Amino acid sequence: MAASTRGIGMTSARTRERLVLRLKEQGINDAEVLNLIRSTPRHLFVDEALASRAYEDTALPIGLGQTISQPYIVARMTEVLMADGIPEKVLEVGTGCGYQTLILAALVPMVYSVERLGPLQLRARQTLNSLKVRNVRYRHADGGWGWPQHAPYGGILVGAAPVEVPQALLEQLAIGGRMVIPAGRTSEQELLLITRRSETDFTRKLLDRVSFVPLVEGME
Repeated sequence: MAASTRGIGMTSARTRERLVLRLKEQGINDAEVLNLIRSTPRHLFVDEALASRAYEDTALPIGLGQTISQPYIVARMTEVLMADGIPEKVLEVGTGCGYQTLILAALVPMVYSVERLGPLQLRARQTLNSLKVRNVRYRHADGGWGWPQHAPYGGILVGAAPVEVPQALLEQLAIGGRMVIPAGRTSEQELLLITRRSETDFTRKLLDRVSFVPLVEGME
């Protein structure tokens, strides 16, 4: 593994291990998810000036008004999404810097990732290509539309918060599939697990109170 991927100093294995221990203390139990948090080079997904903070359990700015999610949130959402088995394909709404995308790609056969900010997705794509990630397909589009051409999805993970869960995403969830999504206004967002039981029956479970960037309509 290249030194840039392994990291040194504040991006070293020892620093990553401290992060994993913290996540365990917060209730993350899935060994595979924890191993991915340990091994994934998060420092490659943030600006070089912030690399020393890459393994803190905190969100960090990545430009264009967006953030890389807190490692706990990434681990929590991933663990919940995979709790009922590994889906064949997952829709990710909000490629962002590509960190969550990489975690998903290490677990599932195919990831379809949608991002409304073209420059952000291009940067993520370049980073993932440099890490030889080959099972991700990218779409520059309004995240609320999803990616209907490849539906239904066994899992949908949404990295930004709509006020209400988009109907288009519900329709693209497979029967038996799971969606993990933050929803609500800025001061009152909830992280939800939505499971599709039938064509018309969806169950919702509150997982946590959270703070995400809003899911914005349109493309840039």
